[in-house]
Amino acid sequence: MSTTSPLAARRFTLRDLPLLDIGVILLVALLLVIAFVAPLIAPDATYMSDIVNSLLQPSAEHWAGTDDQGRDVLWRVLVGTQATLLSAAIAVSVYSLIGIAIATLASAGPRWLDDLLMRITDIFLSLPGTVVALGFAAALGPSLNSAVVAMALTGWPITVRLLRGIMRETMESPFVAGAQVLGVSPWRLMTRHVLPNSLDVLIVKWAGDISNTVLILAGLSFIGVGAQPPSAEWGAMIASSRAFIASAWWTAVAPGFAIVITSVAFGLLGDMLQARRNPTLREN
Repeated sequence: MSTTSPLAARRFTLRDLPLLDIGVILLVALLLVIAFVAPLIAPDATYMSDIVNSLLQPSAEHWAGTDDQGRDVLWRVLVGTQATLLSAAIAVSVYSLIGIAIATLASAGPRWLDDLLMRITDIFLSLPGTVVALGFAAALGPSLNSAVVAMALTGWPITVRLLRGIMRETMESPFVAGAQVLGVSPWRLMTRHVLPNSLDVLIVKWAGDISNTVLILAGLSFIGVGAQPPSAEWGAMIASSRAFIASAWWTAVAPGFAIVITSVAFGLLGDMLQARRNPTLREN
């Protein structure tokens, strides 16, 4: 029995996309290219201190100035793209997998297991996620890895609630009834037919979650429980510039601008995918 998700069933060309959507796709692609290429071609001055040239204003030689250690701010922002995007992608992927596993167990298991897992999910949903992530990160010790683990441990409840509802709706589809008539086991039915036809919504959510996670990871680094100096992660760069932000504003503006652009780009990507998934939203 073949199944096809709504996103996979549609064929798009660039002519079908509005100009804004094309811009969003190109911006996200550019961020991914920078994340991969920048650490490979960055000059040594990106990592080495040069106190003589510390806190230089933006110029033709240093387009975004230098930081308190004399390192080129622009190059550090470009190099930090990899740490920021990779950390966000890992956190979102891990808690998405946790959410998929719990939602599948809840949908395929007996009623008591469904009730138990949903009550646990509701408890976690009632807690402020950012505050809980802060607590986990502080308990694990200040580092970017701790921040990623904290996000992975606290981000799954929304995925569970969303996916479990969609899987319940998918189970009412005619092809599910046909599979049950053919004697397909509940677990095989859930993992081979219901789950694949329910995952398209997570593709949309994944893009939007990258946007939120970039902001949260930067916030955790800024308050000292995420990435630590001399990391080029954007939140850590802003945190390092607090002492001299009044006299050297460029040390905070450059990574702050990168956070905004990245968050907006992936947020718009999520909106674009949502509009493509739901044709009724395209006019808006």
